Amino acid sequence: MGLLRTIFIIVLVYYIFKVLSRIFAPFLVKYAAKKAEQRFGDQFGQYQKQKQKEPSKKVGEITIDKMPKTKTSNKDVGDYVDYEEID
Repeated sequence: MGLLRTIFIIVLVYYIFKVLSRIFAPFLVKYAAKKAEQRFGDQFGQYQKQKQKEPSKKVGEITIDKMPKTKTSNKDVGDYVDYEEID
């Protein structure tokens, strides 16, 4: 009798969840879409503010945003040794 009662409760919970998800799913999807739209709008607004802060550039003007890393070489590492292949 306990097994049948457990199966009945599982099936009942499944169908209740199925009905409630059909009722509340459109609201959840609408909420998620609204939040995503808000985030994308905020990112776009930040991009527009950043573009407005940059001074206008003349045609052909070159700007460097990031300096390249300087390559250092240590010539006191050692001597070059030539080798021959032995068959």
